[in-house]
Amino acid sequence: MKHLVIVLVVSLFSLNVFSQPIDADYPASSYTKIERSIPMRDGIKLFTAIYIPKDTTASFPFLICRTPYSCAPYGEDKFRRTLGPSPQFSKEKYIYVYQDVRGRHMSEGDFKEMTPNIANKTSDKDVDESSDTYDTVDWLLKNIAHNNGNAGLYGISYPGFYATASLPNAHPAIKAVSPQAPVTDEFEGDDAYHRGAFFLMDNFGFLNFFDAPREGPRQVNPQVDENLSIKDVQDFYTEMGPIANANKKYFQGKSKIWDQYLQHDTKDSFWQARNIRPHLKNIKPATLVVGGWFDAEDMFGALKTYEAIELQNTPNNNYLLMGPWTHGAWAGKDWKSFAGYSFDQNANEKYQSLVLSFFNYYLKNEGKFDATDATVFITGSNEWKNFEQWPPKQSQVQKWFFKKKHGLSASADAADGFDSYVSDPANPVPYINERSSDRVNEYMAADQSFASKRSDVLWFESDVLNEDVTIAGAIHASMFVSMTGTDADFVVKLIDVLPDENKTQQLVRAEILRGKFRNSYEKPEAFEPNKITQTDLTLNDAAHTFKKGHKIMVQIQSSWFPLVDRNPQKFMRIPEAKASDFQKSTIKFYYGSKYKSSISLPVLKYPYL
Repeated sequence: MKHLVIVLVVSLFSLNVFSQPIDADYPASSYTKIERSIPMRDGIKLFTAIYIPKDTTASFPFLICRTPYSCAPYGEDKFRRTLGPSPQFSKEKYIYVYQDVRGRHMSEGDFKEMTPNIANKTSDKDVDESSDTYDTVDWLLKNIAHNNGNAGLYGISYPGFYATASLPNAHPAIKAVSPQAPVTDEFEGDDAYHRGAFFLMDNFGFLNFFDAPREGPRQVNPQVDENLSIKDVQDFYTEMGPIANANKKYFQGKSKIWDQYLQHDTKDSFWQARNIRPHLKNIKPATLVVGGWFDAEDMFGALKTYEAIELQNTPNNNYLLMGPWTHGAWAGKDWKSFAGYSFDQNANEKYQSLVLSFFNYYLKNEGKFDATDATVFITGSNEWKNFEQWPPKQSQVQKWFFKKKHGLSASADAADGFDSYVSDPANPVPYINERSSDRVNEYMAADQSFASKRSDVLWFESDVLNEDVTIAGAIHASMFVSMTGTDADFVVKLIDVLPDENKTQQLVRAEILRGKFRNSYEKPEAFEPNKITQTDLTLNDAAHTFKKGHKIMVQIQSSWFPLVDRNPQKFMRIPEAKASDFQKSTIKFYYGSKYKSSISLPVLKYPYL
């Protein structure tokens, strides 16, 4: 899930306010809007806005977006500016349906964070998002005239989760689903935690916007703390101190989800029940999963949703689209550049074309949908490529080894040695070299030169490349470390060093591991002080070309503030940490013939599609 600004941006994308339909009165000129409270099997009613084509000469499919962010504007005489997943849908006729999910805005019931799927329902009291979607579709089929019997779902971010959650035991009328940046596994890689490390800034800001106590249906969500004001995130979260102070100073126990996040700081039954991936079996609808290489929230969710469907369904109608986008950016009209990247094209045209042909083909039986399993944009070379699977079978793992004097090479020959740094929670490494009042999206692609100049950041760099190196797939870091404390975080950043006058260190991919989860997310383990310990981290996938004349760099550090909460570097429950628990730690990073610390890159070999 997202912090406040990101949620507002996603809401704007959902409304497609960045596009202008040809007809200034659209959609009111072409659609009749009705609002209904649709009963679920347990008696709870969900508020639903339905836009029905005025054309009664044909039958149309349903295209549904279920959301916790409000299906506003409310009132049958008030219309959304555009309808559907992209601007091109203004030219298409569907029965568009927007629904406030259970416990949100104008719907009845109690809201559950990432509602757990109930695989074996024994009564009408066993409800989840699959059953709520089923009941909604069933009601629509029976009560809305001129439908063709088919339904599809889509959504970005949290609505992307609701699209995914419709897939297990889907209603037979659901023929096509597009989960886009779907929240999927909030402990391993989406929103709340990344590899066990708590994403402080995003979650605190988001939940203040999202999780105020509710007594019943309401159109507008208040904030948890109406007086909250953040002028500079670095100063604010530094002054907050240990995360236990968030409740003492601001939330005061009024955010149920915040309390759940901090109570469940391992991947216990709470998080396991909220991981939708094991339930993505026997999937009947066609699926088009969409994600972005610069998505700071749910890149993991897109990649892992596609992977889970692939692994658990043979055969399947499962497709992946990954482009050079931030969270939900594909839904706007144009996307030609981001941070230091220029794409030499409007990348959104690929999304607009695929998502339109996907729903038209599977819901209207119109045209064709001939995409390969994976349609992927390769940054660096600015190419769209089609693959028969993801990761591509043409990708081969190539290890690059860390060496003395900042060396990085595909050759394993190296003298034994180590580098060290002092990680100080009182002086953490910032996530970006910029002051702001909220999270800066560009950190996903920002110049990392500021970090390599610090004494608490290690860096290793290849020689100048004499040919292009393209990677496509997951990145794996294997590190041999020791520390004077009993826990530490490890941030690994893969960087493209450009041959410009500034030697720009452009971030390609970065991820964090809370070290105590190196062997298990369920059972954390302390480090033994000064003992050399292998610590591995798998980063999210990448598709990037390091061009001839560039260099490959890796940076390693132990804080990423205030994106991630500070680790006291002492094995303990961090939500219970006091200021006195935070301590400096000397961390050593070993390499050479005995301790072969390395980063494994999925190098793409030609030919490929």
